[in-house]
Amino acid sequence: MDIKEILKKIRELQPPLARQLTMVGLITRVLEERGKPAPILIGGLALSYYSREVYFTSDIDLAYADRKALDEALTSLDFIKKGRYWIHQELDIAVEAPAGNLAGEDAPLETVELESGLHCLILGVEDLLIDRLNACKHWKSEIDCEMAELLAARYGKDMDWAYLERKAALPENGTTAELAAFKNKRR
Repeated sequence: MDIKEILKKIRELQPPLARQLTMVGLITRVLEERGKPAPILIGGLALSYYSREVYFTSDIDLAYADRKALDEALTSLDFIKKGRYWIHQELDIAVEAPAGNLAGEDAPLETVELESGLHCLILGVEDLLIDRLNACKHWKSEIDCEMAELLAARYGKDMDWAYLERKAALPENGTTAELAAFKNKRR
């Protein structure tokens, strides 16, 4: 399927998550066709994916080191730069790349296969849980506390707890006690 057909399909998709993930898949395709690696979906949209849309966000956050390549890909898809966001006016989709890359090269990723032969990479649920624990503890964000609980309850038995414990113990996180509380709830 060519780019114009995929953009038309995105326009017709109803669930916001499906529209946004398909757009990430299209951005991924454009970058990979140019010999570049796939971007990694992070932030609220990653949380929307793992929470099965219990959490909603209106923008797409990507981690991508090669800003020039990402800017060129977005421009080729008719996005326009406005401040820190790239906006697709016709589709009402906003993209931001707040992170150049992921901290730590061992971060687990999830590959999601989409329609039209598209795929996208999403930050692993373990790192998303650590992010939510940080926001819960350090920013006193109640929604992030709730989302951390939801992630631990839904995915706890499948998570890499050794990885989580290493990440929680890092000085920039300091969420070892909070993580231990989630782990104890699973028992």
